Amino acid sequence: MRSIWNGAISFGLVSIPIKLVNATESHSISFRQIHVTDGGRVRYRKVCELDGEEVSSDEIGKGYEEADGSIVPITDEDLAQLPIATAKTIEIVSFVPADQIDPLQMDSAYYLAANGATAAKPYTLLREALKRSRKVAIAKFALRGRERLGMLRVVDDVIAMHGLLWPDEIRAPEGVAPEASVSVREAELDLADALMATLGEVELSSLRDEYREAVEAMIAAKAGGAFEPSEAVVEPAGGQVIDLMAALESSVRAARASRGEDSGAGGTEAEVTPIRRKTAAAPKAVGGKKSTASGTGKGGGAAKSPARKSTSKAAAGKSAAGKTASSTKSTARSTAKSTAKSASAATAKKAAAGARAGTAKKAAPRKRSSA
Repeated sequence: MRSIWNGAISFGLVSIPIKLVNATESHSISFRQIHVTDGGRVRYRKVCELDGEEVSSDEIGKGYEEADGSIVPITDEDLAQLPIATAKTIEIVSFVPADQIDPLQMDSAYYLAANGATAAKPYTLLREALKRSRKVAIAKFALRGRERLGMLRVVDDVIAMHGLLWPDEIRAPEGVAPEASVSVREAELDLADALMATLGEVELSSLRDEYREAVEAMIAAKAGGAFEPSEAVVEPAGGQVIDLMAALESSVRAARASRGEDSGAGGTEAEVTPIRRKTAAAPKAVGGKKSTASGTGKGGGAAKSPARKSTSKAAAGKSAAGKTASSTKSTARSTAKSTAKSASAATAKKAAAGARAGTAKKAAPRKRSSA
């Protein structure tokens, strides 16, 4: 790679000869201005205002325009003689943690290459010191007619330098944030978190400039005479009122679908627990009274007790037979009372007989002991 600047890194009393190389390149497609009528190139010509003649690049210098319009010529020799230590030196002024550098200050990026065999040792020393400290170096350097700030850090086995804007070159974000007071609900934040987690991380090397590829394909098609213009898909204009929650939910589902995941949380459908409804009240008996059965249906409740079964049967009989069933029930009750009285009398007789027998047995031994 061709160097754009030669100088040295000043690291205390250590001087490291280096070459400055551009670390980035632009792949954007450049267009030329043409005359629409005949397709001819439209060029900018550098013409001297005094004599009206076109001037070549090697005849062009630089100058400073005063307030009255007069020009003060400035040469490269004039700039080189300025009493500035950074004219040919990248002067390190401090070492700070990387998170102290606001990305808004980042500018162009460069690689610093050791210039010559003698620079290998101090270059490696600075590189390894930056690695071990986990810090970046803040430096000052002069390039293209002005002094700049720079940040040195390690990329693989190379020292890279990012040009930094001066702090007063960063504009304050006044009038940029929404002026209206807006509140965000926890549910909306949860959905936003879910969307972020679903999108996950991406390998930056897998991203590509699809617009540039489309432009290149269009140029190739037009050059080959096979270009067929198609109607562009126009997205709806802004200003639409949307349901933020619905948009977030749809975004999460779409992101999961694009990754081959199910729509449920964690890649599976969410489990839904049905709500059990309360059992309806037991139907009334035909006779107008409530049934005393407490079962929940066929095979659904606990087994009924014999007493409940008898009551249910008696209720059914009463509903079907009317007064006859009532008469039968009264007769059954009378019979049951008579049977209970007979059983009580028999039990009393047996108890009396048992008592007399026990008394006789106790008396017998007493007679033998007295004899």
